[in-house]
Amino acid sequence: MLPLLDGLRLPTTKVLLTTETFASRVLPPLACSFATAFLVLLPRTQPVRIALWPITAILAFRAATSLDMSMEQPDLTFLNMQLQVSSCIRINCHTVQLISQISMFLIAARTLEWTVQTKPFVRTARPSSTDVPKQNLVLDTIDLICTARGCGWDWSQGLYIPPETHPTSSRLAFATSVLVSGLKHLFLCGAIHSAVRSFSPDTFGSVDGGTIFDDSLPPHLRYLRSSIITTLCAFTIYSLLQAGYEITVVICVLILRQHPDQCPPSFDSPWRATSLREFWSRRWHQWLRRVFIFFGGNPLYLLFGRVGGVMGAFLVSGFIHHLQVLPFDPSSEMWRMMLPFGMMGIGMVIERAVSGNKTGGWIGWTWTMCWLVLWGNVMVDGWARTGLFGSSSALDSATPVRQPIERLVRTFDEYLHAISRKP
Repeated sequence: MLPLLDGLRLPTTKVLLTTETFASRVLPPLACSFATAFLVLLPRTQPVRIALWPITAILAFRAATSLDMSMEQPDLTFLNMQLQVSSCIRINCHTVQLISQISMFLIAARTLEWTVQTKPFVRTARPSSTDVPKQNLVLDTIDLICTARGCGWDWSQGLYIPPETHPTSSRLAFATSVLVSGLKHLFLCGAIHSAVRSFSPDTFGSVDGGTIFDDSLPPHLRYLRSSIITTLCAFTIYSLLQAGYEITVVICVLILRQHPDQCPPSFDSPWRATSLREFWSRRWHQWLRRVFIFFGGNPLYLLFGRVGGVMGAFLVSGFIHHLQVLPFDPSSEMWRMMLPFGMMGIGMVIERAVSGNKTGGWIGWTWTMCWLVLWGNVMVDGWARTGLFGSSSALDSATPVRQPIERLVRTFDEYLHAISRKP
């Protein structure tokens, strides 16, 4: 009993990530997560899951608050963010990535949903590949652990899967096409991130952080500049998530012999959205959709109906994004994430009240992009103040066009300040 109590004791100081601390701090909550996933596939196991969840939650909290993955280097603080809350780069392929699957918050959150589930989860669709067995509890457990969207499971009703754009005639053709796309997105991520940091390398482009709003510029130029930064940040995030997912898909298909239909696309050209509803429910990734619905959408739907369901999902999203920035700046104000995500929900309510589900065309596109950029300014400014953009990136230094991009951004910034001084 004493060793168990020692293992559950919450830490007072952080320790560096080593093989020993990984085994003692990270593996226990992972093991509990696998055990809960296995049990939720079996009938009459809820009492065991109820007894197991508090232990899982304590172990996950202990790991998130006790490990320092930055190796005491400020430029690597983003690794602690990945430990505590991750975007689950790996989706629906049978593998466990260190960065994505040791997200301690998501382990606690997902196992709670599995704990309250009264009936066993059921796979409604399986890969078309003939070399995959029809039923296998072990493989189903791994798939449940690794899938965030729930492709092929009964709990993912209403999930939108983007159409496949890569050739599926063979694994090799599919993997080659995905690899080329992944490398392209890696390049774009490094190039755009370099551009963002170049706007202000001594403030929000450094680990010290700072605002994206330049008070030395008049309002119209100030918000033009911040909106450009916000748009570039959006494409940086998109490129990073796409690259991580696509490179993982290549590994899963070529090495782990997964079928291409187990790795559907995550994004569907978000910049083409003609409504906020289309953007958030179809074109942006749906990796955390289930968490948002379970913790926010469903409870507030019961209390306030459809409007409450929409607002609840976005408020949970804002809270999770707030948790992500705490490793960078523990004093970060929660409203900087809650406000913009809450306004996304309000925007969807306004959209439905004005036009129902018929928003479209260039008017719908303009409305969507303006609303996203408007409140994206607040969100990106919140990230910038924590020093998130100052984290070191091998992609930046490896980008061959980094120096021309930096010169171009500096020239543009100098031009804005020059015209602001004209009478």
